[in-house]
Amino acid sequence: MEEILREIGMIARALDSISNIEFKEYDLTKGQYLYLVRICENPGIIQEKLAELIKVDRTTASRAIKKLEMNGFIEKKDDEQNQKIRKLFPTEKGNNVYPFIRRENDYSNMVALDGFTDKEVEILFNSLKKVRKNIEKDWEFVKKGNKRNY
Repeated sequence: MEEILREIGMIARALDSISNIEFKEYDLTKGQYLYLVRICENPGIIQEKLAELIKVDRTTASRAIKKLEMNGFIEKKDDEQNQKIRKLFPTEKGNNVYPFIRRENDYSNMVALDGFTDKEVEILFNSLKKVRKNIEKDWEFVKKGNKRNY
């Protein structure tokens, strides 16, 4: 059983490493591309929802968002109804880099799924979604300060 999670971890780390190297020329480092993609796909998203989408804590998300803002990829705008809420939007620079990130993602998917039939891809996708949903329960539980019993 543990071998499955190790394989998933190795795949995730390898792809993250490749992306960090390839996106360095755009001044995107340490997974910042993940945040930028989600902001481009969800303009006006709030930081808390972004952190939930990526499955990171608020502090980690805050650091990445701050760097993206400092480097001109995103901007924060006040919500018209609630001034306490700051919404995240891609800038022109962020929108210009987004297609390159999407192309890299599409290419990585193609490479990763080489040799799989359409049915195998569907089974893999549904299985991984099921794994994610199982893990999300514990992630939410632990995120709230609880400790799992194992």
